[in-house]
Amino acid sequence: MALRQDHQLLSELREFFTLTCALFSEVSLRGLRLANRVVVSPMCQYSSDDGCANDWHLMHLGQYSMGAGGLVITEATHVSPEGRISPKCLGLYSDENEATLKRVIDFCKHYGVTAMGTQLGHAGRKASTQPPLDGGDSLSAEQGAWKTVAPSALAYDAGWHLPTELDRAGLDKVKADFVAATRRAERIGFDLIELHAAHGYLLHQFCSPLSNRRSDEYGGSLENRMRFPLEIFEAARRVWPEDKPMGARITGQDWVVGGWELEDAVTFARALKDLGCDFVDVTSGGLDPRQEISVGPGYQVPFAERVRREAGIHTWAVGMITEAMQAERIIAGGQADMVALARGMMRDPRWAWHAAEALGAETPWSDMYVRASPRSRGKFTPRQSAKA
Repeated sequence: MALRQDHQLLSELREFFTLTCALFSEVSLRGLRLANRVVVSPMCQYSSDDGCANDWHLMHLGQYSMGAGGLVITEATHVSPEGRISPKCLGLYSDENEATLKRVIDFCKHYGVTAMGTQLGHAGRKASTQPPLDGGDSLSAEQGAWKTVAPSALAYDAGWHLPTELDRAGLDKVKADFVAATRRAERIGFDLIELHAAHGYLLHQFCSPLSNRRSDEYGGSLENRMRFPLEIFEAARRVWPEDKPMGARITGQDWVVGGWELEDAVTFARALKDLGCDFVDVTSGGLDPRQEISVGPGYQVPFAERVRREAGIHTWAVGMITEAMQAERIIAGGQADMVALARGMMRDPRWAWHAAEALGAETPWSDMYVRASPRSRGKFTPRQSAKA
């Protein structure tokens, strides 16, 4: 009798979560409708050749497009050769880059059930380095180092390249590179763009007083330091289709005294929203090697919660989000509108399938794998579309 009652209780709980599960509720950003609130976060793979995608990217992104979340975003995709973190980083600055990445995205869209986004970025003073598995240090001349650029001529750390401070011509080139990459992303067929303004890369370097010591209209006050990233966003938004969403990954805190703080992130998010930004993805750190970060499960969620509450913008939470119930609490509790996972996805490329089952919810499965769905009972069922 007790066992039967336990089964009945479990059934009732599953029915309750099916009706109320926040994590697996639909969400819309402009003309894009997503089947759930789970994002496969950008993950640098350091496997490209002159910025070009290859079979690794076909496998890497293809596996996630089968249903790891409602949205999959490519790794940081750089807008110029000099903007790459390393020689092995993905780019979108040439016709060949565009063609090879289109092959991958076409595959994901044909066989998968997710929306596909890209993250466009420029590494600034953190460019021209070895891939992490090779040490991650600045490249030597013999290793093919290139000249780096930044808001100010300040190296990231001892032993790193001294960047060239961007002058007017340099600023104009960076902006044109972002616009050109945005146009390429449209031709490829991406559903969404996220501009990378965090993790110590170029747009973050402009925002933080630790890396921006300029004395012109792009330095000094918070308003001035945000100016160039906002100009980049505005220029890219102008050439991106009106019905497609564009957002930004921003930092909540530098974790260094005297650096960027959460109050600044709120102000930045408000300014982005005024320019037509549809979402912000709030992370932290990466700008200065002196950072002292307190890492733990969901440690960056409070950043997203405050930005969402005070800036009134659609917000994603990131950082050590690994469990289904943890993610459900974040969304149901109003701390964020979506959650973005990276390491959890590496461990389990079917994360959304397993999370939905644990919460008694439903999520799209690819046609080829739908027979494994808990609700299919071994029969073929029509695909549930992940997007409009």
